[in-house]
Amino acid sequence: MFSKSKINEPGPKADDAPKPAPISDASRSPNPEFKPSAPPKAKPPASVLSSDLHITGNLRTTGDINVEGTVEGDIRAHLLTIGESATIKGEVVADDVVINGRIVGRVRGLKVRLTATARVEGDIIHKTIAIESGAHFEGSVQRQDDPLSTRGKTGAPKPAGAGTPDVPAS
Repeated sequence: MFSKSKINEPGPKADDAPKPAPISDASRSPNPEFKPSAPPKAKPPASVLSSDLHITGNLRTTGDINVEGTVEGDIRAHLLTIGESATIKGEVVADDVVINGRIVGRVRGLKVRLTATARVEGDIIHKTIAIESGAHFEGSVQRQDDPLSTRGKTGAPKPAGAGTPDVPAS
């Protein structure tokens, strides 16, 4: 049950025996940039807006949203899934957009997917797009390398020196 350890045994005194040099933290030369951190946080589950929920206003998150209800306003998210019973009236901006329901407004996304039950009335600005057979779409489709950029809603910015110089009216 209990064992005798060497800690309690008498041994040579500190003055009697030579000691090896103690190893200090500095002599180990660890990576000076290393900082112990907490374990990585698990990705939170997607926020779900149920089919009986009606929201008037804008939604913004860095996470995922699954919309089953009605939203009158703009939505910005990482992954946005529009359920079959959902209706969005506003601009949608997300890295990944999966549309099963109805959107009236502009869609901006790196990856946009319209399923067979999708109904979109508005422009789609994307990096990659997939439109399944049976999807209803009315608007224009424009490919951009950075569709999430908000610097110009009509397209690429003018190069420097393009156009007429600013001349005050006389």
